[in-house]
Amino acid sequence: MSRLRSRPGSNASSASRATATPRARGVLVQAPKSDIYVALLGIGLAAVIIACLLLALVMMRYEWRVSAAFAAPTPTAIAADPVQLAALPTVTSGSLG
Repeated sequence: MSRLRSRPGSNASSASRATATPRARGVLVQAPKSDIYVALLGIGLAAVIIACLLLALVMMRYEWRVSAAFAAPTPTAIAADPVQLAALPTVTSGSLG
């Protein structure tokens, strides 16, 4: 993809333009070529699109209902059931070896 730039000082009158032979005016400037960063942007865009599609498939399984009530236990739920914390194995200095 090339662009033409006009040259400074090319202010010819309209009469001379009509009689001149048709040719490309200006300086031919090449468009910048794609590099690795453009490829990485494309890969990132593809990854985001695929992730959105997969999220839509998962949300369809749950009929698009979102509930954050069960996302994390509340501090009152942990305090109400201390057996969960007591059941975790603890490491003491005598049991290391």
